[in-house]
Amino acid sequence: MTNPLLYTDGYKVDHRRQYPDNTTLVYSNWTPRKSRLEGIDEVVFFGLQYFIKKYIIQDFNENFFNKPKEEVLKKYSRRINNYLGANSVGIKHIADLHDLGYIPMVIKALPEGSIVPLRVPMFTMYNTKPAFFWLTNYFETLCSTTVWLPCNSATIAREYRKILDSYAAETSSVPEFVDWQGHDFSMRGMAGLEAALMSASGHLLSFTGSDTIPAVDFLEQYYNADSDKELVGGSVAATEHSVMSMGTNDAEEDTFKRLITEVYPNGIVSVVSDTWDLWKVLTVYLPNLKEEVLARDGKLVIRPDSGNPVKIICGNADGTTEAETKGVVELLWDIFGGTTNEKGYKELDSHIGAIYGDSITLQRAKDICEGLKAKGFASTNVVLGVGSFTYQYNTRDTFGFAMKATYGEVNGVGRDIYKDPITDDGTKKSAKGLIQITKENGVFKMRDQVSWEEEAKGALAEVFRDGEILVKEKLSEIRGRIKDSL
Repeated sequence: MTNPLLYTDGYKVDHRRQYPDNTTLVYSNWTPRKSRLEGIDEVVFFGLQYFIKKYIIQDFNENFFNKPKEEVLKKYSRRINNYLGANSVGIKHIADLHDLGYIPMVIKALPEGSIVPLRVPMFTMYNTKPAFFWLTNYFETLCSTTVWLPCNSATIAREYRKILDSYAAETSSVPEFVDWQGHDFSMRGMAGLEAALMSASGHLLSFTGSDTIPAVDFLEQYYNADSDKELVGGSVAATEHSVMSMGTNDAEEDTFKRLITEVYPNGIVSVVSDTWDLWKVLTVYLPNLKEEVLARDGKLVIRPDSGNPVKIICGNADGTTEAETKGVVELLWDIFGGTTNEKGYKELDSHIGAIYGDSITLQRAKDICEGLKAKGFASTNVVLGVGSFTYQYNTRDTFGFAMKATYGEVNGVGRDIYKDPITDDGTKKSAKGLIQITKENGVFKMRDQVSWEEEAKGALAEVFRDGEILVKEKLSEIRGRIKDSL
């Protein structure tokens, strides 16, 4: 396994010698500095506890501290010498850290699940042993590559939740259904399994629907969830195109009938319905199977997967057929009916529903809810499958995340340090000095250039010190903060 001290950018390995002589402390913070998503100016904080447990504790213990020192030093020297060529990086500082036996660092953070305004730090880090001042920003790369993605996805999931909650409150009799209305389908489109797990876990802070099974294990391992006692994440039986194709085009109606009467005579089953002709499914097959659908103790969910989702679900005024003009939800209403709730909006019979699981965006989610509302239908008549089109089309720059040093000590004297590039638009201008975060009227605010005494009194709490995790957040607590924020 790789020495976790090599989980960094190459230019980091010799910064130890570049700091001023007699540097003894480096203090840095992690901050979202800018939003590239219109209308979003606050970010959900999530992912630090995973970073600490997985990398700072587990990986360092298994692949550094618990390995023989000579083996660690030999491998480190080989990698750096092969990588940099002739160099003077040295290994004494690596040997000293191995002898110490733990990461001499303090990490102070806001509670995970907090809603943090732009330009307000989410956490700070600084070394506790003078000899290891070089460690603070050495961790910048590993910290950054781990934490920005779960923050991004948790933030975007919360935006979906805000949209769906708003329309459910206005049009639906079952606002609690929103827990399932945003369903994570993104795993296959993410950049590897770890990215999928971190993103899917961010999604599950705002919803319970997910097809990313290992995200449940992730939240149990790193966020003290317990799927025996709480609903961490769940899904339903569902087909894919290979299943429908294998049943053949000519026998598609028979495939539907076998699925709902033999394979799944009860419960929820979602059937992909656009392998060939969605409109034929809705105007021929389902009317023929009406009695079987209504006789089930459960719900059949119709799943179109292609086309413009707003027009497919809500109808297309420019459609060339009556079916296209009406759209999925109205066609299901024509067949199965339903009820009109106290708010005056139609809700499909409980035996039938719809889900759209392709190319959903925040704007399309809003447009679908608005389109259904305009036609007199409750927003909760449809589930939205949120995929990698939503969660993968983002970067660290989506919210301008960065970890920057703002304070240091040389010869025992503190220095307020900062960056403010003259060629920048202000995004990269950092805070200066020690930082205090306060909460005023429910909103986090930053004060910089404070004293150590003031820094100690802020909203940032120690979550890690000298190899020990001090705060062990639970999924339920984090979800509660998200819910309270809405």
